[in-house]
Amino acid sequence: MSNLNFRTALSIRGRRNEGFRGFSGKPSHPPLTDIPIAAYVFVAVFDVLSLALYDGHTELGLQLYRAATWVLLGGAAVSLLTALTGFLDWVKTPPGTELRRTANAHAITMITVTVLVLVDLLLRLTIYRDEEYTEPTVVVLSVVAGLLTMLGAAIGGSLVYDHGMRVENAAASGQGNSAADNPPARD
Repeated sequence: MSNLNFRTALSIRGRRNEGFRGFSGKPSHPPLTDIPIAAYVFVAVFDVLSLALYDGHTELGLQLYRAATWVLLGGAAVSLLTALTGFLDWVKTPPGTELRRTANAHAITMITVTVLVLVDLLLRLTIYRDEEYTEPTVVVLSVVAGLLTMLGAAIGGSLVYDHGMRVENAAASGQGNSAADNPPARD
């Protein structure tokens, strides 16, 4: 067990509470994004498979369509909280900076995804609710939403990895001395 360290990942000691935004150096938004990202990509896969397999496997096509609908509902529900925490982070970005421009690109991409997901859900729950497989219109919406989600995730990753948004290491927060806590690796 000496090769494992959960303490750093779970500790908030010395970090400033920022409400819904999380804690300094431990923001709420990034971990929340995992669920909608996975959901929207799985929905696209389920819908493509539902349409492709329906002719030879009627029951499988139906089950994939139903699975996609439930996964889409779950992803959309979590994305509400994800959007709120993302908005609260965006408000804190300095206007006119490269960071703000990148955050704007991320936001507009994810707002577009949200609109596509809402239209997709509306179609599934009203017009196509009794279908036995995913209709081509819904497949297109799901695939475009899935692809845009991956683009939005890449832009969001750039906010962290290229711009250092909301990044604060343990040494800066008073949780430890990075040199003492992280000795050089041995070969």
